[in-house]
Amino acid sequence: MELGERKKRIAPWIPTPIEIIVEALKYANVGEGDVVYDLGGGDGRVVILAAKLFGACGVAVEVDEKMCVVIEANAREYGVLDKIKVLCDDFFNVDLSDATVVYMYLYRSINEVLASKLSRELDDYARVITIDFPIPNWIPIGIKRLPDRGGMIRTIYLYVVGVSDPNRRIKRVKE
Repeated sequence: MELGERKKRIAPWIPTPIEIIVEALKYANVGEGDVVYDLGGGDGRVVILAAKLFGACGVAVEVDEKMCVVIEANAREYGVLDKIKVLCDDFFNVDLSDATVVYMYLYRSINEVLASKLSRELDDYARVITIDFPIPNWIPIGIKRLPDRGGMIRTIYLYVVGVSDPNRRIKRVKE
């Protein structure tokens, strides 16, 4: 079994309710200058909403080739294809260095494995949003709990690289 196939089994696509995505993007203060990466892009709803509602650019990283086609079709339908990039690859293979915001709805065990990649590749002050599952050993700068339309309580964790990750310190700018 290839690595991508294993990741698909470990992290099935479970769509986040739209209202939770909107609240998470607001909570992270997403705006026009941001590049939002969604690790496990699903149908593209996160990057499409980031582009449509907040003016950000988006990169959906999705291992399932069929879903990559769906993301592009949805982005075209919502008029944001020019602001969206789809990377049909395993997110462990993707360079995240140009992301200012990373969105993840992944299991805690995957978040734990991703933590060092996020710390290593993201710039200081990049924001990381996780839904329902924290990043072990990272300290969120904020936690927000709210019900979705079905009444299920969802938890949004907001992290800031260089602040939340205990093994990295903000790099000082030389004058």
